[in-house]
Amino acid sequence: MPEDIAGLGQALRSGALTAQDLLHRYLERIERRDGSLNSFVAIDYAGAERAARESDERLAHGKARSLLDGIPLSIKDNLFMKGVPATWGSRALKDFVPQHDELPVARLRQAGAVLLGKTNVPELTLEGYTANDLFGVTRNPVDTRLTPGGSSGGAVAGVAAGLVPAAIGTDGGGSIRRPACHTGLVGWKPSTGRIARADGFPAILHDFEVIGTATRTVDDAILLDGVLKGAHPADRRSWFRQAPPRSMEKPRILYIPQFGESPVDPEISRAMDMFAERLARQGADVELGKIPFNLDLANQIWCIVSRSGVAYLMRHYPDLAALGGASVQAMAQDGRTISGADYTEALEGIAALRADMARLFTHYDLIVTPSAAALPWRAEDAYPDLIDAKPAGPRDHAVFTGWVNIAGLPAISLPVATSRAGCPIGAQLVAGYAEDDILLTFSKQQELHKTSFQ
Repeated sequence: MPEDIAGLGQALRSGALTAQDLLHRYLERIERRDGSLNSFVAIDYAGAERAARESDERLAHGKARSLLDGIPLSIKDNLFMKGVPATWGSRALKDFVPQHDELPVARLRQAGAVLLGKTNVPELTLEGYTANDLFGVTRNPVDTRLTPGGSSGGAVAGVAAGLVPAAIGTDGGGSIRRPACHTGLVGWKPSTGRIARADGFPAILHDFEVIGTATRTVDDAILLDGVLKGAHPADRRSWFRQAPPRSMEKPRILYIPQFGESPVDPEISRAMDMFAERLARQGADVELGKIPFNLDLANQIWCIVSRSGVAYLMRHYPDLAALGGASVQAMAQDGRTISGADYTEALEGIAALRADMARLFTHYDLIVTPSAAALPWRAEDAYPDLIDAKPAGPRDHAVFTGWVNIAGLPAISLPVATSRAGCPIGAQLVAGYAEDDILLTFSKQQELHKTSFQ
């Protein structure tokens, strides 16, 4: 049986496979394999069965709604899915069941996708690993002693283990790209506004967090993006203008292997150097460069926005103040010390970084960095305390991704190598604002040349 959406869709439309048979195969896999991973936290058995039956009726009459019709997908547990708990990884929300779909989830359902259920997250999706007091630790299918990363750890674990062909997640600071990197998947994060959002949890990360996907192939990322993208009146950010397609016969690439003195695992560094060399051999103009912004300022912006968001939630969700875990309690305490002037200064910093990036992308087509600075670490630990034998803090493993969210840029993580211990290594490619289609097209070309990366 094919494992990618494109192959499964072809089998469904040809009649070689039914949506109900496909659903049952994945449900059987979840039952058999997920006990050691803890990727799923809720399964909508009745809803998925109903959706599969309806899909089979459409397919039998040649009336498929889209190329997603009949395809099982998972939904991250910080997104609303009608009739299924949305806990955001918190004991405070364990009994919350939304009675409507969040806008992107509604678009998937309208396209005929079979929504299986919800995947595990760290509480409030603000950690770089996946564990919480409600559902416990999620593990990496590559090596169950290790983390798949976070916050979309449950999403990627399910796809990498073959429990679902693709997953819908969110990326607020690298939450799809790094987990995809740690599990050998394609992690897609679009520009801010490309995929409209409405009818979900409060936004606690300003406009940093976007809907994205974890897939086996770039083709599948493009297929899902085609269903999810588009403007909606409820989200003014979504009325942005997509950059027109253009060819890049000789792409101008800024390759940044390290951000200042922040440590990078040597195996990742070697793999990235090889990837950059291969891009150059394919005809790209690859320039070795340094970090083009103030990393300390970017980290400060991210902390101010995220901590303020948690403090806001504590004010409006009394149960969270009582039942939230130690990490979110500490974040809220930090957030209460942040003033309105501090937040306004952060907003000015965001605007300045976005302007700087707009100018930078007049000189380059793409920026290439590692997707993560560290290989996957122990599943129970929030972060690795050492990277390249140097002391590392909570966000040092995530140093390459958060700035992309602040800048609102499109980015993708592509699997490009494997460590000596068998852990996947990913490369992050970043394009200018609204140049999503250009980035996806280039990434697909790299996938076509995949044999040259092995």
